[in-house]
This record gives sequence, structure tokens and C-alpha cells, in this order.
Amino acid sequence: MSYGVFLQAFVLGIGGGFQYGLQISVINSPAEYIKSFIRETCLRRYGSSPSEEMITLMWSFIVSIYSIGGLLGALSAGYLSVRFGRKKAMLFADIPSLLSAALMGFSQLCGSFEMIIAGRLFAGVCGGLALNIHFMYAGECAPRKLRGLVAVTASTAIAIGKFVGFALGLREVLGVEALWPILLAATALPALIHLLTLPFFPDSPRYLLIDKKDKEGCIKAVKWLWGDGDHTAEIDDMMAEQEAIREEKAKSMCDLFRDRPVRWQFITLFLVCSCMQLIGFNVVYFYAYSVFINAGIPPAQTHYVSLGLGITEILTTLMCIFLIERAGRKTLLWKTYTVMALALGLLTVTLSLQDSFSWVPYCSVALIFIFIMAYGMGPAGVLCSLPTEIFIQSYRPAAFVFHGTMNCIQLFILGLLFPFIVEGLGSFCFIIFLTYCLSMAIFVFLVMPETAGKTMLQVMEEFNRLNYRGKKKQTTLEQSNCSVVTVTRL
Repeated sequence: MSYGVFLQAFVLGIGGGFQYGLQISVINSPAEYIKSFIRETCLRRYGSSPSEEMITLMWSFIVSIYSIGGLLGALSAGYLSVRFGRKKAMLFADIPSLLSAALMGFSQLCGSFEMIIAGRLFAGVCGGLALNIHFMYAGECAPRKLRGLVAVTASTAIAIGKFVGFALGLREVLGVEALWPILLAATALPALIHLLTLPFFPDSPRYLLIDKKDKEGCIKAVKWLWGDGDHTAEIDDMMAEQEAIREEKAKSMCDLFRDRPVRWQFITLFLVCSCMQLIGFNVVYFYAYSVFINAGIPPAQTHYVSLGLGITEILTTLMCIFLIERAGRKTLLWKTYTVMALALGLLTVTLSLQDSFSWVPYCSVALIFIFIMAYGMGPAGVLCSLPTEIFIQSYRPAAFVFHGTMNCIQLFILGLLFPFIVEGLGSFCFIIFLTYCLSMAIFVFLVMPETAGKTMLQVMEEFNRLNYRGKKKQTTLEQSNCSVVTVTRL
């Protein structure tokens, strides 16, 4: 096996997952500096300083507008990936990233906090577009036996991006008042590296063969990525998928809702992949600060403990790389969802009792690390490959558009409602996320078929046992013009 596919996964990670992780973490450290900049700018312009409520509202808008940009980027991912190919669509994502870095980097010099707002919007467009195409591109470029492993590298890239963002925000690096514009402009570097290196790599072999009907280009891409060995079986699988699809065009999100051949794939996508915000990962990070303080860690040192959480996430996603092909997607998912549900349940208890016993805060710290480890080894890694594996080529772009759109909407809504949820429920808010994790553990164990080591058509046949339950013959693909491909149940 050639190292080409791994080298390409590394380059895709720089412009996709790493860029996304860096964008969402780099904004945390300079919060007070940006608020002060908004206050000074308004005072200079209008002769009066806005109220603290207005400053907080504007800061919240700067943070939340990233989700709006992400929504726009996710909605465009399907069209761009089909119209221009996976590679060119990934390169397009570097344009809003560079524009975002320029706007935020020069915002202080120009005396305009509106440039920060515009920059965050463009950063969201980059994140929503690049991340969804990264998942799709990486999964389609990998051979069947390495499909999960290569897809999980996207999760590792996200974790590394978040870690680097936190590290750059330390006072010893760029987390000081004089350097916050440089900190926000740091996203330009991975965009430039990605823009200069990705053109040397081939497009997705599946896209070239199935969408562009370019068999010669597909074979050339396969040899570049996988080496000079015998890859006839893999190419035959692609051609079988092409034959099943025939001349069918790429599907839309509306088709995902109404087409029976992908009904249970869509249900799985929605429940397991597109509701990831309901796992409670961001809520655990929110409570981590107070837990560390109660455990006796000085407030000035909590940032370094947060870096420890980031390292834990990186290491567990690396572990997922080695486990995903051995243990299988289904086993990893239902077991880690169960562990996360137990951790959240116990965390609810320990946070309620942390003032009662001196040893309870240490239990809370341990539970936070257990939760993050389970998240990294399960959903964070496995769900990167799942949308690629459960949908055939014609439905895949629409599936990623829906997946990215739902995540951005949930991130935006939770960002607005989360402070009120915490204020109203306190540590009992974990019960909401516990319920979701436990429900997903049961759903995956009872319903979701295993996808490891199977071709796309074999996975489709597994889902057809659910889509056409009780029928001897099943229609595996329904086109809008009512053409049908019939496959006998195995």
C-alpha cells in the first residue's frame, strides 16, 4: 500500500479538520481584549461607551455568527463538490479563510470591530464547507480496508486544531492584549499551506469514475493513492455502484426526506451523526473550569489543565484510528455511548455533592477525563466515516449537506439557550445529554448494521433489510423518473 493516501489525508486535515478546530478555539482567549476594543471604538466614534449588556450582546454575536457562516458553507458543500469535484471544492474553502484572517488581523489597525464580525462569518463559511468536504473526500479516497482509519484522521485533525488554538491563546504565546489580532489571523497559515499543497494530489477516484465517467483518471488516481498493486476488486466495486446508479444525478436534501431506499440511512444520519451537539461535549468543557477550581487547582493554572483535556482528546482519537477497523464501527459506538451516559450520570451526582465531601471534586475530574476519552474513541472518530459509508454516491453530497446544516443549527441554538439551561437546571442539565447518549447506545446496538470491511452496495443491502422489511425483493434505488434497480434479498 502506497503512503499517498496517508499523505493526502494529512494535507486534507490541514485545510479541513485542523482549520475548523483552530477557528472554534482561537476565539476564546482574546474575549476580554475584543470587548475592550469594542468599548474603545464606540467611545471614539460616538463619544460614549455602550452598556455592559450591549458589549456582551455584541460579543455573543461575534461568537454565534460563526455558526451562521458554517450553515452557509455546509449548504454550498453539496453543489460545489458535485459541480467542481472534491479537490476544487476544498481549495475554494481556503478563499474565505484567507479573507477572514485578513479582516480580523487588520481590524484593530482599521479601528473596526465590524471587521471581526465579518471575519468570523467568513471563517464559518470556510469551516462549514471544508469540514464536510474533508469527510467526504477522505472517505472516498481510501481503499475499503482503510476507509474508517483514513476518515478518523479528520477527527484527529480537529482535536489538534483545538489544542493548537488553546496553546496559541496562552499568555506566554499570543494571549496578550497587543497580539490578539495576530492570534485571530493565525488561521491564514494552514489555509496557505493547504492551498499550495493540495493541487498536487488527485481528486476522489469515486468522483472521477461515477460522476465524471473518467475511468482512466480513476485508475490513475487509485495508483497514485494506493500504489501499483492489484486494485481490480476495488475498481469493480466502484463500477458496480456506477451501474446501480446508472445515469442518476446527484440527489437533493428533499430526496433524503422522501426516498424510501435511504429511509433508515437518513434516520441513522439524523439520530447518530447530525445530533452530535446533544452528546454534551461542550457542556462538559463548560463545567470543567469550576470542577478544576474545586479540586484545588489555582485559577491561573486551569488553562494548562484544559490543554491536558485537549491532549487526551488527541490521544483517544489516535487510539480510535487503530481500533476502528479491528473492533468495527457499531461496537465502538454503542460501547462508548454507554460509557459516556454512565459518566454523565455519575457527574450529575458528584457535581451535586462536590461541597459535601473533600474527595468528590477529584471524582468529577476523573469522570470528565473518562467522558472525553470515550468521546474521542467513539463518536468523534467513528462518525467521520459513517455518512460516507451508509450512502451511495448519488445521495452522499446531500447527506453531508444535511449533516453539516443540522450541526450548525444545533450549535447556534445551544449557544443561545445553553446559559439559560445551566441557570435553570444547574448540573442536572447533564440528564438531557445522558438521555441522548443512552438512547443512541440502544439504537446503534439494535438497529444500525456494521459497515466495516463492506462495499457501499453491501452496506446498502444491509439497510434495505430495514427499508423493505418483510419483502422478498427490494428496490435499492428509486429515481425521480421512476426507473428501478431490483436486488434480491441475500
